[in-house]
Order: sequence, then structure tokens, then C-alpha cells
Amino acid sequence: MNQPLDVLKTYWKHEAFRPTQEEIITTVLSGKDTFALLPTGGGKSICFQIPALLLPGICLVISPLVALMKDQVENLKAKNIKAITLAGGISFEETNNLLDNCAFGGYKFLYVSPERLQQDWVLERIKSLNVNLVAIDEAHCISQWGHDFRPAYLKIAALKDYFKVPFIALTATATPRVETDICTLLQLENPVIFKNSFARENLGYHIIKTEDKLGKLKQIFIKNPEPSIIYVKNRKSCIEYSQTLNDLGFTSTFYHGGLSTKEKENNMKLWLEEKTKIIVATNAFGMGIDKPNVKTVVHLQIPDNIENYYQEAGRAGRNGNKSFALLLTPEINTEQLKNYFISNLPNKEFLHLVYKNLNNHFQIAYGEGFEELFYLNLNQFCAKYNISVTKTFACLQFLDRQGILTLNNLISNKASLQFLIESREVIRYTSLNSKDAPVIETILRNYTGVFEQVTIINTALIATKSGTSEEKVITILNKLQAQEMIDLKLQSNDISILYNEPREDSYTINRVVKILENQNQIKVEQYNAMLDFVSDTSKCKSVLISKYFGEENAKPCGICSYCSLKNKSEPKSVSTSIQNLLKNTALSSKEIENTLTFSTEEIIFALQNLLENDSIFLNSNNKYQIK
Repeated sequence: MNQPLDVLKTYWKHEAFRPTQEEIITTVLSGKDTFALLPTGGGKSICFQIPALLLPGICLVISPLVALMKDQVENLKAKNIKAITLAGGISFEETNNLLDNCAFGGYKFLYVSPERLQQDWVLERIKSLNVNLVAIDEAHCISQWGHDFRPAYLKIAALKDYFKVPFIALTATATPRVETDICTLLQLENPVIFKNSFARENLGYHIIKTEDKLGKLKQIFIKNPEPSIIYVKNRKSCIEYSQTLNDLGFTSTFYHGGLSTKEKENNMKLWLEEKTKIIVATNAFGMGIDKPNVKTVVHLQIPDNIENYYQEAGRAGRNGNKSFALLLTPEINTEQLKNYFISNLPNKEFLHLVYKNLNNHFQIAYGEGFEELFYLNLNQFCAKYNISVTKTFACLQFLDRQGILTLNNLISNKASLQFLIESREVIRYTSLNSKDAPVIETILRNYTGVFEQVTIINTALIATKSGTSEEKVITILNKLQAQEMIDLKLQSNDISILYNEPREDSYTINRVVKILENQNQIKVEQYNAMLDFVSDTSKCKSVLISKYFGEENAKPCGICSYCSLKNKSEPKSVSTSIQNLLKNTALSSKEIENTLTFSTEEIIFALQNLLENDSIFLNSNNKYQIK
């Protein structure tokens, strides 16, 4: 098995490569440095995994995302390919053992974060390995103009001194400026550059103006009942929209960073196996997901940048069938949205405040904390210090990207309880409440002292042994407490924080403030570009995206919201009907839509024409009014 196609067929069970994959693999195998810009769904990982399998030695993969590294390692293991990840938070001894396995255990892939390579002893161990290829995933992180800049990426170029092997840099989203930065800062030698087009011929981008998002979702899913993704900005919306859709008769589940691993896997499985057709998710969802038959991706809020929007929208239609990326938004006040966005960006003073509060909360003395792991409930922490949850999380993400902290989302319920009633009363309760019985009986079997004293219990273990979810265990415990059967103390943590350096207050923060200010400026520019994309009613949406990423000769797609309206000959009766309606009172687009019998697209198109011709205007209440 010495040909790339043989490896593809054997391990991935595919009969042919996707566009440019084989050319990239051949280039890497010839020993040349390579830059690969493969928009979402292009199959980036195969481009370094197949060459690594064909070459003697081990492939060093550098990635900033713990979840993505774990996902790729699990996928490789499922194919009986030996792979290891040096995830954060593991001990010196365990790391050492894993590196021994890399040296002597016939492993083909070692996944590390760029921050790991800054640990001298780890780097010394890796330098002794027979590395056959260095792959830099999410390579846009090396550029300050990339949407996830990480300074640790700037140190990767030093590996060129130790490994005389090909380097391959991969990304799904990079503007021309970011592309130049990647090649320069990684010191790629005469790199062969591969770039797939950002155009997706089968994917229609639609901006739908609506005040009634739930009503519009009902229309969408009745018309397109195939598998769908809804992206929202916070965990609460995930749960609420999923529950509401289920109440309306659609099958839905949800996914966010605060779920336990088991809950994520269960919910993901429900959706992948189409036991539920809709998954409502935050941007934590999508890592390594390649479900080909997703028909519709819906965004219920405007994303922060085109890079994220393109990747998330691009999870629709990977089977080549016609699909839709729908962004639902009311009429927007651009300046108001910009000001709100800027107000949620953390500045120097707020970053200082969060870092100081964090140290006080964990009771870390000056000069202490190095390599200590802590757990945090973000909402409780923010309530304690009366600070914004959104801005605080942004600070923690920033400190993570600077390598000062390592941040992980999790759900960890620490519980302690003592029964306040006699054992025979507990047994009587279980006989009358059979649904609660497995959880209670599991507690009694595993924690014999719960009647005599307060006992710390492991809710995840109880869930596993009783064959239910941790969420259900917590619900039952709260129910028992409400009935005064137990004394319960429950603390839920949704974040773990590993300190990568000792507490040094002003010195720690002051040395990264300039990076924060630059990043804030770039984020504002990116958000402005996203608002321009949403607001522009004069160009094809696919063309706008392609131009943002540097493709100047992109052709209109024919299926986006702009092209669809342009290709329709709008009957004068729509405009006339709207004008007659507005003679009596000002109305929102939803009120107009509910009154007239025309389609949403026809009404939106007519409203845009009337606005452009100054026949109507949008008043301060976001209602249309005749001039």
C-alpha cells in the first residue's frame, strides 16, 4: 500500500479524492513546503494524514483547539491508526509516558498545541522523535489579522531549525493579507500554494428580514424537513429554541460547550442518526462534523465575522444538493449594532479587573498558581463581582489565546448530601416513585454513610451506573431536597482554568495589552464587514463572500436572496398593494406580510424597491411609512 489512493480506500473507504487533495498530498510527499486554503468541507486533515501514513516516522500536528485535536485522534484510532494528543492539564509523568509511546510505540501522529511547544522539556523530547512531517492546522491563528490570533504560533517557525522535513499550513478561511502572513511568519520555503474557490454553487445565502423568527422557522422546516442546524449565540437560547421547536411538533435537540461529554455525544448521535432532524447549537458545535445531507443552516443572530459565518453556513449541502444558509434578522440599525458590539469588547481596565478577581476568587497569592487547575461557575463568578458575563468570557478566551491560562468548557457537578429521613421511608418512596428509584438505589449502594453524615457524591458516576443522564440525577436530587428528604449542597462548574504561569498582576496584563487593543480594532473591522454583507441589497451574497476572501472574478450564484429576487419580475401589484396599505398606518414587514397574500420574498423585494425610489421610509419604530 504505497499510493495515496490505496490509503484513502483502505482507511477512509472513499473511492476518489476531493478537488486538489491528491495534488496537495503529492506535493507534500515530494518534500515541498505547502500552503492549503481549503474552505469548509474541503477535507483538510486528509492532506497531511495520508502523506504521514506513507512516510516512515511520526507526523507532528500543531492545532490550537483541544476539542478538534481530540476529535481527530479519536477518528484516527477508530481506523486503527495510532495517534496521541498532549492535551492540557495532564501531569508531567503522563506527558512523559505519552512521549515515550511516540518514540517506541509505532505511533503515526502526535497532536500538540502551540503552547505545549513552548515548554522546553517537551520540545527537547519531540526533537528526538523521527518526525516525518509538520502540519500546522488552523494556520490563520499566526496572523494578527486572522480571527483567532495566538502569539504562540509565532514560535512555530523555530521548528525549521530542528526538522528538515516538509511543513504544511492549512486553513479554511484566510484573506489575502492573512495568507501572506502565514507563509512569511512560518518561514515556508518557496511554498506551493493551493486555494480552492470559496464559491458554493449549490448553497444559497439568504438574508431574511423578519420580526417573528419563530414563525419564520416554522415555515422553513415545514418546507424543508431535512436535517438542519440552527446557530444561536448563547446556551440559554439553545435550550429554549429546542424545547419550543419540540412543542411545535418538530424533532430537535441542542448542543453547547456547557454540556457533559456524554450529553454532547448523545445529542450529537440523535441528530446524526436523524432521530431528531434539528440541532440548535452555539459555535461550540461543528468541530469535525461532516454530515453530508444538511439541507438548512439558520443563524438567528448576526455572527461576529464573515470567517465564522462562512464556516458555519458551509455545513449545509456537502452532498452537492441544493441547500440554504439563512440568516434571520429584523431591520437593523447599523450604528446601534456597532456600538453594542464595541461595548462588549473588553478593554485594558476590564482585563485587569477580571484577572485580579480571578486570582482573589481562587485565593492565589502573588507569584503562585503555576500549573494549578481550578474550576469555575462563570455566571456565579460574574454575579459575585458584578461584572458582565459576555465580556468576562471574552477576557478568559483572550488570556487562553495568549497562553497565560488554558481554558476548557465543561460541566462538573460537585454535590454533597445527607438523608434526613430513615432508610425505610426512602425505600417506601422508591416503591411509589419507580422512575426515581434507579438513581436513589445507586446512591444507597455506593455511599453507605449518607444517613449518618454529609457525603460527597459523584453525580456523573451515579448517572452512568443508573443508566441515566447527569442532568436527570440533578433533577431528582433537587426534587428530594424540595420534599425535605435530603440536605443537598450542589455546586456546578462550567469552566476549568489551568494557570500556565504564576500570578504577576500588572506585569502579566500589561505585556499583552497592545495585542488586545489590536485585536479589538480588527474585530470591529470584521464586524463592520459582516454588517455590510447583511445590509448590502445590490450584490450577489456569494460574490460578496468570495470578494471578502480575495476572489475578484466570482460570478453571481443565481440562488441567494439577491439573485432570487433579481430573477423574479416583481409585479407592480405588490408595490401598489403595499403603498395602499401604508396610506392608513405605518406597518412592520411582518404586519405587511400577514395582511397581504404575496410571498415573503416578493414583499421584501418590493419594499427594497420602494425604499430605493424614496416612495416609503423606515421610521424610528422600525415600521414602514409612506412619504
